[in-house]
Amino acid sequence: MAHELPKINELHIAVIGLGYVGLPLAVEFAKKFPVIGFDIKEERISELFAGHDSTLEVEDSNLQSVIVRAPESETATGLYLTKNIEELKICNVFIVTVPTPVDKNNRPDLTPLIKASETVGRVISKDGIVIYESTVYPGCTEDDCIPVIERVSGMKFQSDFFAGYSPERINPGDKINTVLTIKKITSGSTPAAADLIDRLYNTILKNGTHKAPSIKVAEAAKVIENSQRDINIAFMNELAKICSYFEIDTTDVLEAAGTKWNFLKFKPGLVGGHCIGIDPYYIAEKAEEAGYHPEIILAGRRMNDGMGAWIARRIVKMMIGKEILVKGSRVLVLGITFKENCPDIRNSKVIDLIRELRSFGCSVDVYDPWADADEVRHEYGLNLIDLSLPIQVTDTYQALVLAVAHDEFKTVDLSVKPEKLIVYDIKALLPRNSVDGRL
Repeated sequence: MAHELPKINELHIAVIGLGYVGLPLAVEFAKKFPVIGFDIKEERISELFAGHDSTLEVEDSNLQSVIVRAPESETATGLYLTKNIEELKICNVFIVTVPTPVDKNNRPDLTPLIKASETVGRVISKDGIVIYESTVYPGCTEDDCIPVIERVSGMKFQSDFFAGYSPERINPGDKINTVLTIKKITSGSTPAAADLIDRLYNTILKNGTHKAPSIKVAEAAKVIENSQRDINIAFMNELAKICSYFEIDTTDVLEAAGTKWNFLKFKPGLVGGHCIGIDPYYIAEKAEEAGYHPEIILAGRRMNDGMGAWIARRIVKMMIGKEILVKGSRVLVLGITFKENCPDIRNSKVIDLIRELRSFGCSVDVYDPWADADEVRHEYGLNLIDLSLPIQVTDTYQALVLAVAHDEFKTVDLSVKPEKLIVYDIKALLPRNSVDGRL
């Protein structure tokens, strides 16, 4: 027997995963609904209860304004934080915002998603709704996640509980395109579920939603958003390689081409992070399972995955050209995060550059005022160094690489540049007449 869905004013929301995606969403929903934020990391819960978000996605004052110390009322608004699964049982909407990484062979790793689904299965009750925001391939929600909830809960999908998919579009460090200002895709497993989920998100969004006709359509739309960007940047990276052979500046070429009204203004660079550098593998994996080998998507990934090593080899050639002894040389790399003005180091491709330089015998120091030193040490085995700002170039190093366009690096002083020094600007941030090469 089918059950009725809860009314919009009866929703008690659980957000599972309080990272870059989950926390901003939980904070905004907490201004309209009672919300419980769940995370398995005790230190993350403690940090947020103290009123600080180390990802810098939510301002401390905004976070502190919604925090409540106990889920005392099922109707009062506010955000309660917990790592205790049992406390989620009072919720009737579960929003899953856990990471969807790839393994060492670039195959989708659904472990966090499956574990989150098990958590939902332990606490979901009749008429409950689970909404997935994690980036996945088409069919993952209904084929991989829902059966886990059915198995753990003992309930039946589409009669005892319902589902939806509303892909995250968070851009870490972006203070313009935020969870409130983006247009969001929504979908549901039934027309009624789709309508309720759409209404739920519209309670906080300023620019509305696009209701997809099915969960699979919403899943596919998300995964191709980042795949499209990945392919476009891959083309720019190939252009940068070609320009290096012709000894012309890539930025000059792009500025000239960009005067045409329909030219797409992408730039070359290191493509990392938790989305663009990973999502194409999700759609490619599923396509291959279906019998189709995606050529363009995987070619783009190969191009972008190889850029860090290619840049390192180019720097080494420049050092040889200046008769700088490569083996034993010291190199300073500015930036380790995957993008500018953001502390997120996940899947940073700067590490590929560093490893390739080390393979040539270079000693590499890394400075990044945005990255957490302990996190970098744990993730990449690197010890960040401290520098005074603005950065002064001395003869301590034989090469300087600007890898990430943090605002702090705009003032690097190259007015007194040692003769035996290579300066390579990946982000085209520094004055061109002061650098030896740029992407």
